[in-house]
Amino acid sequence: MLTVDDVLEQVGEFGWFQKQAFLTLCLLSAAFAPIYVGVIFLAFTPDHRCLSPGVAELSRRCGWSLAEELNYTVPGPGAAGETLPRHCRGYEVDWNQSGLSCVDPLAGLATNRSHLPLEPCRHGWVYDTPGSSIVTEFNLVCDDSWKVDLFQSCVNLGFFLGSLGVGYIADRFGRKLCLLATTLVGAVLGVLTAVAPDYTSLLLLRLLQGLVSKGSWTSGYILITEFVGLGHRRMVAILYQTAFTVGLVLLSGLAYVIPHWRWLQLATSLPTFLLLLCYWCVPESPRWLLSQKRNTQVIKIIDHIAQKNGKSPLPDLKMLSLEEDVTEKLSPSFADLFSMPHLRKHTLILMYLWFTSSVLYQGLIMHVGATGGNLHLDFLYSALVEFPATFIILTTIDRFGLIRPLMVSNLVAGTACAVMIFISHDLHWLNITVACFGRMGITIVFQLVCLVNAELYPTFIRNLGVMVCSSLCDLGGIITPFLVFRLMEVWQGLPLILFAGLGLVAGGMTLLLPETKGVTLPETIEDAENLGRIAKPKENTIYLQIQTSERAST
Repeated sequence: MLTVDDVLEQVGEFGWFQKQAFLTLCLLSAAFAPIYVGVIFLAFTPDHRCLSPGVAELSRRCGWSLAEELNYTVPGPGAAGETLPRHCRGYEVDWNQSGLSCVDPLAGLATNRSHLPLEPCRHGWVYDTPGSSIVTEFNLVCDDSWKVDLFQSCVNLGFFLGSLGVGYIADRFGRKLCLLATTLVGAVLGVLTAVAPDYTSLLLLRLLQGLVSKGSWTSGYILITEFVGLGHRRMVAILYQTAFTVGLVLLSGLAYVIPHWRWLQLATSLPTFLLLLCYWCVPESPRWLLSQKRNTQVIKIIDHIAQKNGKSPLPDLKMLSLEEDVTEKLSPSFADLFSMPHLRKHTLILMYLWFTSSVLYQGLIMHVGATGGNLHLDFLYSALVEFPATFIILTTIDRFGLIRPLMVSNLVAGTACAVMIFISHDLHWLNITVACFGRMGITIVFQLVCLVNAELYPTFIRNLGVMVCSSLCDLGGIITPFLVFRLMEVWQGLPLILFAGLGLVAGGMTLLLPETKGVTLPETIEDAENLGRIAKPKENTIYLQIQTSERAST
């Protein structure tokens, strides 16, 4: 009798079939990037000032340059710690009156312009940008600037709410059905977002897109790891996540070419419909089918894999059986994640690691972005640093496993945040350099925790386990935008103290997880509970019973 991994060794662990499925699903991973961090370009906030009726006409009459117009008509910076008046307030002046001079139009109103009364921007704003964003279209600045944070939090809220539901669907009705359904719905919602008439509609569509898009990405991740053999499982899982980084790089270039948010949203959403070709390119997971006792379909898929890989079909593969204890449940349940002591401990630790990863990953991006700079180049640099992270993972996990690199990466990220607290804001290059080390460390954590999460759960609750634990990542994403900027109002280094503490604690907690290097994917609750302990003879496991011609003749 053979296990699923034994069968993959015979029909090909990473042959032409797996490579084709892998490349197809990598497109899905890359398409997830604009949904996760597209807010950087969809909702960028350019330099802005109050729209004052009469200023444009006065500027034309006097022949001012833009610099002169700003100098004469826009207030300067306020006192330290105050909101910049030039962004949110303007002079309480009637610019249409004929008595204003072209040399210094405010000189006749006050000896010192700082004594002139200021008023909120009652007529809107002027934005210094050749493009557009939801900020410029819906005026999400000054008193309404928090609505940008809410826009991003909505997609993370969707991730969080969809984690349990979509994870259950994938384990109950199959990875492929879940992948196709969520991809189709996500693509439609992306197009509708591009034509949303108002801010409220944007929030609703963003929330709904979050409900399905993460489920699509995770289903692809689980699917590809269940198609390949033990020797290639980690490599394809890491490279699948690296495809997300490729999506980040492409997004920065696309956003540079298309500076208008509605067209950018369309450009990132329409190609997603092509991913529905997965229906013909990628079959259902044989592991999931076997856990559901759909043996006939498993035989057909295994024969198809063997044919695509140029291997001979297994001889006389007539019967598949699932030998298990009568108390073992095949229908996934949330309670299964906490049903055994070690499984319960692993679930709680993984939840914390996912939460920490999200807060540090998004928090570092936001904190560095608050220092200003070129939006597209800064985003590109921060994306490129993730490629060395992938190289480090691929060169270390085969030698050291997953747990030690995961621990070290958490410590690196936490330490980098702690060091940034003591670096002067004038040393911008040094801040960026240290932040890049922290970004690299937390990127490694993100990739490894996803891999560890998938390897600690048995087949029939694997997708549910990943979705439930990673839901804490979404919870972190919901609060991070508000957390970072509210703490920075108190002191700019305060968020970094929080990040450092979270990262260092995560490094210590990682050591409580079992190493999965060279371990076969668990198929039952008992297998998952016994990970990291001395192996016992397996009585309850999933087997493929193969009757050879010789056995049939005896």
